[in-house]
Amino acid sequence: MVREILIWPDPVLKQKARPVAKVDEAVRVLVKDMFETMYSAEGVGLAAPQVGVLQRIIVLDTTPSQPESKPIAMINPELIAMEGETTYNEGCLSIPGESEDVDRAAVVTVKFLDVEGQEQTLRCDGLLAIAVQHETDHLNGTVFVDHVSTLKRELIRKRMKRLKTSRETGAQASR
Repeated sequence: MVREILIWPDPVLKQKARPVAKVDEAVRVLVKDMFETMYSAEGVGLAAPQVGVLQRIIVLDTTPSQPESKPIAMINPELIAMEGETTYNEGCLSIPGESEDVDRAAVVTVKFLDVEGQEQTLRCDGLLAIAVQHETDHLNGTVFVDHVSTLKRELIRKRMKRLKTSRETGAQASR
């Protein structure tokens, strides 16, 4: 099921997500919905808070730019190592139509549970490393515009508020 993606500055996006206590069928359904939502929005990553669920779950698929990678769900991801530096022009499904340069680690190692509840460790580089950091930020109540200047952030905030208002007006008109 495709879920609605919250638009920043929705207050849910500023909250810290809770760890998943047990990987069960409800978690697997959420992961499936998150993949469907991410693909529907043509994204490469999505965090549960973006669909209004404050649980530490992210889904990623960077195969269009990294054919050797594969779609992956990470439950309770934890960055355990970061190496090097890179700057990447990031966008976000919760901040549509906007992108800014963000400084990130070039390579990250992440520990997480898979959809079967098994602990995994993965070393990520390229877009996957960027996406893991971006989505993990969401789990901590941070969005990519928190990494840019106050002026840029405020300009984007105003545009997102206008977008949100026009979506709400459009939804009311179609009722």
